[in-house]
Amino acid sequence: MLFALTCRDKPGFLEVRKANRTAHLDYLAQQGPMIRLAGPLLDDAGAAPAGSLIILDVPDRAAAEAFAAGDPYARAGLFASVAIDPFRQVLPSE
Repeated sequence: MLFALTCRDKPGFLEVRKANRTAHLDYLAQQGPMIRLAGPLLDDAGAAPAGSLIILDVPDRAAAEAFAAGDPYARAGLFASVAIDPFRQVLPSE
């Protein structure tokens, strides 16, 4: 099942993001095919990261929650909020 994780950074936490970026990317790489899409959300100017968007393919919500809790960004306290929503891919068709 697909889940969309929408994570919003706490204001003023860019240094926390930078300090944990390598660990975050390593964590994503270790997840293999469960990651369908991942990347930063940007500020209104499109210049600085303001959060993360990750589409996961996991068995259930519990697996999505476990993934989100294990993310080094989350463990470092970067996120002000994390939303986990079931997602249906329409385009591009699989």
